[in-house]
Amino acid sequence: MSVNSLVNKFEYALFRHRMLVLVIFLLVTVGLLIKATDIKLDAAFTKNIPLKHEYMQTYLEHAEDFGGANNILIAVCDANGDIFNPTFFETFRQVHDDVVYTPGVNRVLVKSLFSPSTRFIEVVEDGFAGGPVIPADFVADKRGLDKVKSNIEKAGIVGRMVADDYSCAMITAQLLEIDSETGEAVDTLEFASSLEQNIRAKHQSEQISVHIIGFAKMVGDVAEGAKGVVLFFLVAIGVTALMVYFFSKSVMLTVLPIACSLIAVVWQMGLLTILGFGIDPMSILVPFLVFAIGVSHGVQMINSTGKRVAAGMDAKTAAESSFRKLLVPGGVALLSDTVGFLTLLIIEIGVIRELAITASLGVAVIILTNLVLLPVLMSYVKFSAAYKARVATPSVRAEKFWYAMSAFATKRFAYVILVITAILFAAGYWQSQQLKIGDLHEGAPSLHEDSRYNLDTKLITDSFAISVDYINIMVETVPSACTEHDIMDRIDQFQWLMENVPGVQSAVSLSSVSKTINAAYNEGNQKWRVLPRNTQSLVQASSRVETSTGLLNADCSVMPVMVFLEDHKAETIERVVAAAKKYGSELGDEQTRFMLASGPAGVMAATNEAVSAAQQPMMWYVYGAVIILCLLSFRSLRATIAVVVPLYVVSVLAMALMTKLQIGLTVSTLPVIALGVGIGVDYGIYILSSMSQLLRDGMPLRQAYFEALKERGSAVLFTGITLAIGVSTWVFSALKFQVDMGILLTFMFIVNMLGAIVVLPALAAIFWRNNR
Repeated sequence: MSVNSLVNKFEYALFRHRMLVLVIFLLVTVGLLIKATDIKLDAAFTKNIPLKHEYMQTYLEHAEDFGGANNILIAVCDANGDIFNPTFFETFRQVHDDVVYTPGVNRVLVKSLFSPSTRFIEVVEDGFAGGPVIPADFVADKRGLDKVKSNIEKAGIVGRMVADDYSCAMITAQLLEIDSETGEAVDTLEFASSLEQNIRAKHQSEQISVHIIGFAKMVGDVAEGAKGVVLFFLVAIGVTALMVYFFSKSVMLTVLPIACSLIAVVWQMGLLTILGFGIDPMSILVPFLVFAIGVSHGVQMINSTGKRVAAGMDAKTAAESSFRKLLVPGGVALLSDTVGFLTLLIIEIGVIRELAITASLGVAVIILTNLVLLPVLMSYVKFSAAYKARVATPSVRAEKFWYAMSAFATKRFAYVILVITAILFAAGYWQSQQLKIGDLHEGAPSLHEDSRYNLDTKLITDSFAISVDYINIMVETVPSACTEHDIMDRIDQFQWLMENVPGVQSAVSLSSVSKTINAAYNEGNQKWRVLPRNTQSLVQASSRVETSTGLLNADCSVMPVMVFLEDHKAETIERVVAAAKKYGSELGDEQTRFMLASGPAGVMAATNEAVSAAQQPMMWYVYGAVIILCLLSFRSLRATIAVVVPLYVVSVLAMALMTKLQIGLTVSTLPVIALGVGIGVDYGIYILSSMSQLLRDGMPLRQAYFEALKERGSAVLFTGITLAIGVSTWVFSALKFQVDMGILLTFMFIVNMLGAIVVLPALAAIFWRNNR
């Protein structure tokens, strides 16, 4: 049975039972609307990392002993620049206690001046003396504060737990994945909210300021900024409605495609809830794209139906004809979108996979709402005589415009267009090769530089000697390895080599701390700041270091080297990881392995490598899906090439634009390429599907393209411009990644549209040269 025969049977059944179809759609929409109200913002640390990556396997293996990368840093600062006063210490103690008892915090791994594990050791005449930095009988008077200041200096924690200029003190805490009290996964967004309410708002005053950073806090700020997406969505609906009305000059023809597209969004949200998914702050923009794609296809439907009514058909017959005409090309375009989005599933990062499911689910339901429901609704529309007259007699200006555009399908213009396209492609390809994987700027890339989170990050990195960007290289070796000089010496060499890598701020390991302790055992003489070769002396030096420092595990079989970076820019992480691999392979053996990686920068390194590895396969899968569906639809290799080539040129130019604007390829920007291809393919499919039959009937190419432009050109131009206007408003977003996505999508919508109406006919002039 042919495709046309199937379409005809479906059309007959659909329009014969129109009222039943509308009742079914109404009931399903109401049910899914109720489910959609239950959808929640869902964010988790593990969703943002590639869990199957070798670095993350090391990270997960040792997370219990050394904590994970999901931590928070809280800097409490005194406005006068000196923490040694009673008010500060009382407030700081309260902040410490509140952090310890915040649900979701690993209480054992909370570190601050008030932690019992924060101790000092000093060399005295008869050996060593030491104790907690803040003693049990601490009183915040002058004597007590002077003693604490002395203990801080003896402990060597200036720059780490206390700011270099004594203006701030630090609290660090590891987060749990599962809340020990409830047994459920920690709600990251709720945790971030509790930090604001129970820590910052509760303790911040004119004298005391509180600064909080960490993954959970960053996601919370992103979620807060994402609330503005609702406003952008409403603006987009308003702008789109005005544009559709300008296009159709009819209130009813404006309401119907907008309503069907909103129904698609409702179905998407309801189905996500039924499948057990929430919506991540990173994918909260997808419903807008679903709405935009729905309007794009809806406009094609109202445009086609309106022209047939103007030609003399009644509304029902016109809707049936448009349904038959557009179901296959529209369905192929939407299937291309759906399959293209599903290719994102190859990237083993939870947040991207959920975005793929969210986007593909939304686009799939558009097939029902805008290609099935909309024509049924259109069959009930009463078209006015004025509307029929206006559409039946297009303006002379429009005819001249389309005829001038049809010149792109002539040999004379085609060669010029293709040469310009080739030059743009070559320049874009060269520029795109410089595209960086990962973040290119300091601070959280999802937020603006002047956001509170990034200002807090800047204050902490400026005030403390350590960086919040650190990577742990786990040295896995034999039990009691800290008593073997050869192993400890190799760790020491590795640390020294890493400290001399550009971009590394400092490094610390059990070896470097043991050297300091050994010097202390010898009256603090710096000449003895070496690793003892004698086993007993080495035991004496290393046994003073507790497991709570994070420099060794219980049996000394794993000893991390903590490398603090100057920033988390892509090239810095890439350089440090390459050096760690090189030096680790040179110094390691079967017994001692230098394994990457843990820490925030370790997670970024794994994520960058996962994104880099997925970039090319994703492009191949996206274009493979588009090519296969175009071949099945057009049954023509040259038609498929004419659709795909402009798409690929635009993808390359988009990556070149990212390089020019210093936008790195990250978890948030990688899906944009697939989204742009998926949406951009619609233009070419609609134009070429209108031309194909005319060309098969022997019509000259320019005339066939002219007829296609008259039938579909205005809708293609309209949707390209409307979609671009909608996403261009994102430049005003509080979220930096939304601004980046808005710029890229605006570019891809406009240039894909130009590719379909300029480059596609130029290729057609070469491929169908016999149709003169």
